[in-house]
Parts: sequence; structure tokens; C-alpha cells
Amino acid sequence: MKKLLSTILLAGVVLWSASQAMAFKPAVVFDMGGKFDKSFNEGIWNGLEKFRKETGIKYREFEVQQEAQREQFLRKLAQRGSDPILAVGFGQASAVEKVAKEFPNTRFSIIDVDW
Repeated sequence: MKKLLSTILLAGVVLWSASQAMAFKPAVVFDMGGKFDKSFNEGIWNGLEKFRKETGIKYREFEVQQEAQREQFLRKLAQRGSDPILAVGFGQASAVEKVAKEFPNTRFSIIDVDW
């Protein structure tokens, strides 16, 4: 009986872990300068690529070309179910604040901001 309960518990943990991994849909919005800017953007890109290679989990990405795109890309990622969403750079702070309020169940994070 103990062995059966252990097996059922283990199966439940495995299924829960698999469902969590499937629900994990990371995304990043790189700021102006692009993902090869030799700074924050590129450091984040390098980390994401290492994460992708080690876990097999893909991520969505956008590279901002003009300020208006920050909010637009954050919103589009949230609408598509990305979570967590990472914004790179303090220039995205107001866009993250605004869009995060619209999507309270989505996790947002930002690099280079102290709130």
C-alpha cells in the first residue's frame, strides 16, 4: 500500500512539474540598441540562449526600434500568454507599469530599475 501511494504521489509530482513547464512561456523585450548592443540587452540575450539550450524551453522576443513599441510589444506578449515577461532597460519602466496593471496575472520584470 505504501509503495502504491508513493507511486501515485510521484506520478502527481511529475505531472504537475510537466504542466508547470508547459505553462512557462518566457519572453523578453529588448530595448533600443538591440540584443547585440554589448551591454544589458546582449547580456540578457546570452543568458536566455544558455537557458534555452539547457532546458529546451523557447522564448519570445522583440527588439524595440522606437519608444512607442515598448508598450505595444509588452501588451502583445501578455495577450499571447507569455509569462514571465522581461523588459530590458529603465526606459521601459512606464510601459511595464502600465501594461502590468492591465494583466495582473502575468509576471513582469525589468532590468535596471529600482522601484
